[in-house]
Amino acid sequence: MPAITPSRDELGRRFTEVRGFTDTLHRPLSAEDCGLQSMPDASPTKWHLAHTAWFFENFVLLPLGEAPFNPRYGFLFNSYYEAEGPRHERPRRGMLSRPSLDEVRRYRADVDRRVGQALKEMSAERFAALGPVIELGLHHEQQHQELLLTDILHALASNPLRPAYRESAPPRPRAPDAGPMGWIAHDEGVRQIGHDGAGFSFDNEGPRHSVYQRAFLLADRLVTCGEYLGFMSNGGYTRPELWLSDGWAAVKAERWTMPLYWARKGDMLEAATLDGVRPVVPNEPVCHLSYYEADAFARWAGARLPTEAEWEIAAEGAPLQGTFADGLALHPRPAAPPDPALTHPRQMFGDVWQWTSSAYSSYPGFRPLDGALGEYNGKFMCNQIVLRGGSCATPASHIRASYRNFFPASARWQFSGLRLARDA
Repeated sequence: MPAITPSRDELGRRFTEVRGFTDTLHRPLSAEDCGLQSMPDASPTKWHLAHTAWFFENFVLLPLGEAPFNPRYGFLFNSYYEAEGPRHERPRRGMLSRPSLDEVRRYRADVDRRVGQALKEMSAERFAALGPVIELGLHHEQQHQELLLTDILHALASNPLRPAYRESAPPRPRAPDAGPMGWIAHDEGVRQIGHDGAGFSFDNEGPRHSVYQRAFLLADRLVTCGEYLGFMSNGGYTRPELWLSDGWAAVKAERWTMPLYWARKGDMLEAATLDGVRPVVPNEPVCHLSYYEADAFARWAGARLPTEAEWEIAAEGAPLQGTFADGLALHPRPAAPPDPALTHPRQMFGDVWQWTSSAYSSYPGFRPLDGALGEYNGKFMCNQIVLRGGSCATPASHIRASYRNFFPASARWQFSGLRLARDA
C-alpha cells in the first residue's frame, strides 16, 4: 500500500465528505427501494450502506479494541473477505428485511462518530498503520457509491412500471453534434504504464513497468448510440461472424437484440435511465454493453478494442474532465464538438466505462496487500476483462489514468461503452 498522503485533518475532512455523499445518493429512494435486489450480481442499496460501514468498523475500529455495533452484522455485511469469516450469501441479500433502513442509518452514524473520534485521538504510530486503511476505505466507499446507482437502476428498470430514481433531474443540455469520428496516432516504442506512486492507488494498478507498444490509432471520442443503431440495423445481432464464440452463445441464450435497458415502442427506441424512460439520443455515448457487444461492434466497424496499455498511453496527461457522479447528471452526455487544438481524445474520463481487449491479470512484480485486505483485487484476476476511464456514476476524485476496473465479459448493467482502436 502506498504511503498515506493526506494529513490527519485532510483525511477526516475526506471521511465526512465521502460518507455524506453516499447518504445523499440514497435519499431519493424509498425504504422499499433500498431493499430491492434484481439479480445475483447486484446488491440492495441498504446492503451497500451497511457494508461500507462494516468495512470501517471491521478494519479500523475493531483493531483499536472497539466493540462492534452489533456482533451479528459481520455475517450479514461482509462481502467476500474469507479471512474475516463466513457471510450471508450474495444472491440472498435482497431477503434481508432486517435490519431496517433506519437501523442501518443508525449503524452508519455510529461508525462515523467513532471513526471521527478515533482519528482525533489515535497516536501517531496508530495513524501510520490505520491512516492508509481509512484512505482505502474511502475509495472502497466511492466504488460502492457507483454500485449503489447502477444496482438501483437495474432494480428499477426490471420493474414493469419503470419507476424513476428521482422525480426531478437537472435539465439536459441540447445534444451537440459530436462530428465524425477522428483518429489520433501514437508512435511505436517502449512506454511506462501503471501508477507512478503519487497519491492513492489500488494495489492492482502497480507496479509501474515498461511495455513495448506497437504504433496504433485511437478514436478521438466514444461510440455513440446513433453509430450503434447502424450496427443493429445492419444485422449486428444476427451475424455470427461478428461475434466471439461465447458472445454468440450469450446472444442466443439471452436473446440480445439491443443494449440493456433499450426497448422498442412503436417506431421509437426508448431507454430506461435513472430519470425514467426516455427516447434514445443518437449523439449520446452508447452504454450498458457487454464486452461481447463492444467487441462485435468494433469488428463490424473495421476496428478493434484498445488494449489497456494503449488506453493508458493515450490518457497520459489528458484532463480529468467528463460527466461524473458529482454533477448528478447520472447519464452519459454527448461529446463536445471536435477542437483542432486538442491533443488528447475527447471523453477519456467519465460518461461510460470503456471496454478494453485486455484480460484482467497482474502486472509484473505485483504483490497483494498483507492480511484480509489482500483479497481486495488479486483473487479476482481470472475470467474478467479490464475497463478504463470511469463513468457518469463514478465520483470524479476516484478516477485516474492508471485505474483498472474489471467485470466478466457478459456484464451489461454498468455504464459500460466503448472506444475504437486500429493498428497504425
